[in-house]
Amino acid sequence: MSSEFNKWWNEDLLTEDNPFVDGTPAYWAWEGWCAGVKAEREACAKVCEEQMTKWPFGVREKVCAAAIRGRT
Repeated sequence: MSSEFNKWWNEDLLTEDNPFVDGTPAYWAWEGWCAGVKAEREACAKVCEEQMTKWPFGVREKVCAAAIRGRT
C-alpha cells in the first residue's frame, strides 16, 4: 500500500456523515471515496500553489488553493 493510504487508514479520520452501516463494504467504499476526494483536492491545491508562484500576483495562488480546498 502507498504511504498515503496507510496514513489515512491509521489516522481514523472517518467522515461523520457516512450513511452506511459501520463495517460493511458500502461503509468502507464511502470512506475510501471521501478520502480520495480529499486527497485529490489537496493535490489540485498544491498544483495551483506551485503554478501560481510563477505569476507576480501573490494573492492569487492562495485564493485559487482555497477555492479548490473549499469545494463541496
